[in-house]
Amino acid sequence: MEESQGHFLPSDIPESTSSYNSERLNSGAHANCGSGFPGVKKRGHSSRSWIKIDQDGNVKILELDKARIMRHCSLPSRDLRLLDPLFIYPSTILGREKAIVVSLEQIRCIITAEEVFLMNSLEKNVVQYKSELCKRLQTNKDQADDLPFEFRALELALELTCMSLDAQVKELEIEIYPVLDELASSINTVNLERVRRLKGNLLALTQRVQKVRDELEHLMDDDGDMAEMYLTEKRLKSEGNTPSELNAITNFSGGTKVVSKSAPVSPVASTNGSHRLQRAFSSIVSSSKHGSLISSSNGGENIEQLEMLLEAYFVVIDHTLSKLFSLKEYIDDTEDLINIKLGNVQNHLIQFELLLTAATFVATLFAAVAGVFGMNFAASVFDYPSGFSWVLLITGAGCVLLYFSFLLYFRYKKVFPL
Repeated sequence: MEESQGHFLPSDIPESTSSYNSERLNSGAHANCGSGFPGVKKRGHSSRSWIKIDQDGNVKILELDKARIMRHCSLPSRDLRLLDPLFIYPSTILGREKAIVVSLEQIRCIITAEEVFLMNSLEKNVVQYKSELCKRLQTNKDQADDLPFEFRALELALELTCMSLDAQVKELEIEIYPVLDELASSINTVNLERVRRLKGNLLALTQRVQKVRDELEHLMDDDGDMAEMYLTEKRLKSEGNTPSELNAITNFSGGTKVVSKSAPVSPVASTNGSHRLQRAFSSIVSSSKHGSLISSSNGGENIEQLEMLLEAYFVVIDHTLSKLFSLKEYIDDTEDLINIKLGNVQNHLIQFELLLTAATFVATLFAAVAGVFGMNFAASVFDYPSGFSWVLLITGAGCVLLYFSFLLYFRYKKVFPL
């Protein structure tokens, strides 16, 4: 513990803290003088609180600036921006030369071969990650584990992230199913507004789960990225390589003999061809990540082991995503049912409108006949006392017959069933 701390910090904790305070005051003074606003600090030189967890499960709270983290973990500044809590970045897992950068929901940490630097926060997932990792490391301190330290830390981050997302999906299911059932039985503005809000939450959660799934799928598809995450293996190789091992690796990386088995080489141009092949292969190795090809070819079983680990949580997150898709389909089915109901109501209104229009037309004809005979003109019909009654009776029967004719026509055209 003390060796790792001394290797990381040139002095003990109180001295580093005091030096950090003095540097912070000086930087704050320069910032005040330069900007003219009191209390304004330069963002790039500020320090943050980190939780350091070593292989034995011991925890320390450190105040470290960005430059010190970058030097110790050999990370570029853009990787540290992924861990900044002030910015919202999608879930990302990056394998670097000496560290693994993990940004999964609220769990944002840097995993090395010997320690974990966790962003200090009061979030539930962060506190749970710290306590659970320390508990597992202290419990399995004297027990042999198949997974190296970095994979155990990565596995816990994936486990808590999958559990957290699955719990959010279950809460959303408990909340949205009753609302959808109520909306299917009673269509009103309040229920529609509740469903609209829950659907927005569903889409946001689906995007987060989809990003975690895509990140795991991307890692499993790239052997180089998985080989880059073997920090313990790379550290042991860098510390314990003998000259014979280095010569063996060099001969393997040359790859001239392997290429000559499958590629025909002319006897005249064999030297130039092998030189070109060796030079092309060395350019491929230099353009890839450090040691990715060597690690993926030498440690095929190790890559397969990491792939199995990632695949296990890929299945979990894929199941969570399938539940979200099922919930979305249930919402779509409810919307289709509502549209069918609204269409049915609209059809009934159209039918009622047709019946009302036909009745209005018939009543208008009857009123027209009554209006004609109500005019002040001489007619032989008025000479008979019962003549006007016969006119009304015949007109009414004709209107009724005309109305039923409309109904039979509508039935014949299958406008609506009668």
